[in-house]
Amino acid sequence: MADDANALAVMLFSEILTVDQLLRSRLSRVLPKGMEISHFSVLNLLASQAAERTPAQLAKSFHLTRGAMTNTLGKLEWAGYVHIRPDWDDARRKLVSISPAGRAARDAALEGISPVISEIVDGLGDGKLQAVLPTLRDLRQKLE
Repeated sequence: MADDANALAVMLFSEILTVDQLLRSRLSRVLPKGMEISHFSVLNLLASQAAERTPAQLAKSFHLTRGAMTNTLGKLEWAGYVHIRPDWDDARRKLVSISPAGRAARDAALEGISPVISEIVDGLGDGKLQAVLPTLRDLRQKLE
């Protein structure tokens, strides 16, 4: 019985990894030139929140190392999509906010992504999505 459970788990994770790869590939093709999925993800998070975030908070949100987040933020700052400033209360920290150009880039990315997502969702139907979401959330929480 344990072999059956292991085989089932391997099939599940294989499907999840394949879906991730296929989705990333499709989304990457419709993002504005030079934008990566990681850039969009950070811009989308910053656009949805009114408060500035530290690089460490952003790294934690995306389950990344601080170094990986620093690299992404450096690219976003170079593109003019984020503002990074010193924290006036603690000189060791920096604070990150989305710039007007970053908000416009995020909006342009959403315009490209939305039709792809709509096509996938429409093809699956609400019933299948509602059925799978609780399981995926449980899996994510166990992995965190």
